Amino acid sequence: MPILSKYDEARQEKLISDILDIFSADESPSDLALMTLGNVTTHIIHHHVAADKRAAIAKQFGQILLQSVANSSEK
Repeated sequence: MPILSKYDEARQEKLISDILDIFSADESPSDLALMTLGNVTTHIIHHHVAADKRAAIAKQFGQILLQSVANSSEK
């Protein structure tokens, strides 16, 4: 079942494109890009999620990431 988002797909695609453009302009290798995205994710969780919900959000994020990778490898 697809995950429905409350955010507009065009807005998400624009943000993705902007972020990828930054990595491209910097010529960031994949491992640096992934480390940076991980650090940004951690920052967002620490600064924008209530302390009592952080572990659950991180777990859910990880599960969705794994599901996304598994689904994309099936194609």
